[in-house]
Amino acid sequence: MKYYFQTKTALVFALAFSILSFSQKSATPVFENGEAQIVEAFNNQKDWLRHDLWVETEFDTDGDGKIDRMHVSVTRPKQTETEGLKLPVIYVTSPYFSGVAADAPGTMWNVKHELGEIGEERFHPEVKRRGKRPIISNSHIKKWVSRGYIVVHSSSPGTGLSDGAPTIGGPNEELAPKSVIQWLTGKNKGYTERNGNEEVKAYWSTGKVGMTGTSYNGTLPLAAATTGVDGLEVIIPIAPNTSSYHYYRSNGLVRSPGGYLGEDIDVLYDFVHSGDEDKRAYNNKTVRDTELKNGMDRQTGDMNDFWYNRDYLPKMKNMKAAMLMSHGFNDWNVMPEHSYRIYMKAKEMGLPTAIYYHQQGHGGPPPTSMMNKWFTKYLHGIENGIEDEEYKAYIVREYDNRLEPKAYKDYPNPEAKDVTLNLTSGGNKIGGLTTSKGNKTTEKLIDDVSFTWKDLAKSDNSQNRLLYVSQPLKEDIHISGVPKISIRLSSNKPSANLTVYLLSLPLENGKITDDLITRSWADPKNYKSITDEEDLKLGKFYTVNFDLQPDDQVIRKGQQIGLMIFSSDPEFTLHPKAGTELSVKLNKTSITLPVVGGKNAYSEAVD
Repeated sequence: MKYYFQTKTALVFALAFSILSFSQKSATPVFENGEAQIVEAFNNQKDWLRHDLWVETEFDTDGDGKIDRMHVSVTRPKQTETEGLKLPVIYVTSPYFSGVAADAPGTMWNVKHELGEIGEERFHPEVKRRGKRPIISNSHIKKWVSRGYIVVHSSSPGTGLSDGAPTIGGPNEELAPKSVIQWLTGKNKGYTERNGNEEVKAYWSTGKVGMTGTSYNGTLPLAAATTGVDGLEVIIPIAPNTSSYHYYRSNGLVRSPGGYLGEDIDVLYDFVHSGDEDKRAYNNKTVRDTELKNGMDRQTGDMNDFWYNRDYLPKMKNMKAAMLMSHGFNDWNVMPEHSYRIYMKAKEMGLPTAIYYHQQGHGGPPPTSMMNKWFTKYLHGIENGIEDEEYKAYIVREYDNRLEPKAYKDYPNPEAKDVTLNLTSGGNKIGGLTTSKGNKTTEKLIDDVSFTWKDLAKSDNSQNRLLYVSQPLKEDIHISGVPKISIRLSSNKPSANLTVYLLSLPLENGKITDDLITRSWADPKNYKSITDEEDLKLGKFYTVNFDLQPDDQVIRKGQQIGLMIFSSDPEFTLHPKAGTELSVKLNKTSITLPVVGGKNAYSEAVD
């Protein structure tokens, strides 16, 4: 009996010591200054567990009569298995992970034709799928797994080893990530194989999910958030395409995204369609050659139900997730309006939100420290005060390091006030831009797409553009917000492209970040509405109002602000034959700039 007691006592102490030792060695996330820190126990990549599975959705878009399943991969610290550790998830989904189509000749639409025409049929490339199970992508894992997160990737519908069809903004692109999030929160089924019945559960997940990504990969976090799915706590979209119409059209005009002349929504479909080869013919017929072809309307460029249903702004009513938005003011692929419109709506809805802008082009995430704080707050629940910060906008100034933004109370700058500038005669050479009344003069330009915007801006005298310039600035001027243009014009043809650039003159070193303030494009036929157009009548004047792209830029002392009006833009619009004439009434045309300090600041800089 004594021996039994001693043995039992020894076992109790041994067990207690073992538990104590285990607790002392257990790895858990560590936080300092409101940020998750790299934990050495999570930092050995050889110890990470990597596996894949398929998550059941609620749709069938590839016509096989079975519910589509999404291919999902998981990267997690070993402690989620050996120690029962549960961690939050950073989730990235994409149509690009399994490869894209090669840049073959004829893939893009031919833009060399008259407005209102479609052009000849283009070439349809095939995607050769790449990748090997269980890895879908290695993006984000080095940054976040070591800080106490599980990183999950998935291929979008109709791409990689995911079932379904790519729809380029269709409902399945909202519902697919929603289904994955529901699996991560224990509310949906996952399977070990694409066609199998053996279930797998996310027992290592806390049920809190954040999403991020760039470009299309940045669009999909917003798409998921608009479903209002439980468990999606925060999104950090980087340069997201928030509206297919705004990506491929501009104020009623067929306009390509920068760098991809002739791209349209069906081109992007072909570019990403890396899914099951046996399903591609069906998908091509039902999606590309029917839904997209019938809806995209390259003849008019007008907004319609097809485009409206691919806009996430009207769908935000269900959104609950916090949002840190990121974009570049010189992103002429996915233009700055995409982030601006969503940020403004999120503020209006009272969602926790902030915005980070830099001055460069496409992509560019916020500083890691900023992302870390947002994920730490909303996924780990650490109170670091980001939702109470006085500053909601973080903007990198023109010559600063992209990782060192300046904090502002908001964007647009709350101190920005509208300043309306009018036109004085001489636009074929150099006219004036003034706060005084404009001249009662009509000036004319002749369309010729062979000239670039830089050719036109540098020319001392051109019949192909109208240029109006302010006095040299005696002080810096800070523009923050959305410039607005109102043009009174007539055309000698029923259709015309209309392009407006706001410039910092003289052009200096060729850097777009210095020379170009902002720009925009419009179809004068849509002067009433972007949903309905009417042919222009010869000699009749129309007032065309539209916004330029959002900007936040300091125009330096010594520069001049220039408003340049021309017709076809070789980088963005269709390329009709030269010769269309546009006449502009100067006293009925103006541009309104959001100037920090308003009219007083502008007057002090130019008077």
